[in-house]
Amino acid sequence: MTTPPRPGRTAATVARHIEDLIREGSLRPGEKLLPEREVAERLAVSRPTLREGIGLLESKGLLIGEPGGATRVAPLGAAMTDPLVTLLAERVETTYDYLEFREIIEGSAARLAAERATEVDLDTLRRCLDRMTEAHGKADPTDEAAADVELHVAIYEATHNVVLLHIMRALAQMLRANVFYSREKLYSRPEVRDLLFAQHRAIHDAILARDAAGAQHAAERHIGFTHAALKQIRDAEARLETSLRRIGSGRIGAEGEG
Repeated sequence: MTTPPRPGRTAATVARHIEDLIREGSLRPGEKLLPEREVAERLAVSRPTLREGIGLLESKGLLIGEPGGATRVAPLGAAMTDPLVTLLAERVETTYDYLEFREIIEGSAARLAAERATEVDLDTLRRCLDRMTEAHGKADPTDEAAADVELHVAIYEATHNVVLLHIMRALAQMLRANVFYSREKLYSRPEVRDLLFAQHRAIHDAILARDAAGAQHAAERHIGFTHAALKQIRDAEARLETSLRRIGSGRIGAEGEG
């Protein structure tokens, strides 16, 4: 966390402080700032100075003013991910490229998290796993699929690598939107769901134990399993589609001729 600007500082200093909070991930894309009065009090600056500082950040595209005076952090990842959604979503092979990328990143992220996580980060990871554990006991897998993404984002935050954090947060938004694959479909298979839960616990436990090598191995194994499970599901769906076509759902030939 950055140190608040001292009284008497300029709007540029205030802007730099808020910019640092965005850069380090303390202020998230889309997050709404507190009311102007509260922010000014917390930063120990006048409201006109704060307004000027916010204006500087709005001109840089980091903050967005809303009707009614509210201010939000700009959706920073949208510039990277929005054009990719159309480009990538229609190609099945993109899923496997995405998982190959994640296998590289997730292992390194888990290792860095085990080495660098603060006690605050570890508490966040514990809460994420608690939510996942509670969701795992429900018949509907939707909450557990959502908790899956939150746990991985918490790991990215625990790396304290701001480039990795912002890139992976943006990709996590695409994952939430099922751009690459349906997490709910993956979690709908009980045997897969149980194994995914065990794998997430293994990653969590290794990070909390400061076992960097173990955390990296557990994360890579988890993504490798996800890759294999999705391929199995898609292969089964393809076989079913072929069977349905054979019994007439997609026939275009005239029977008895040829």
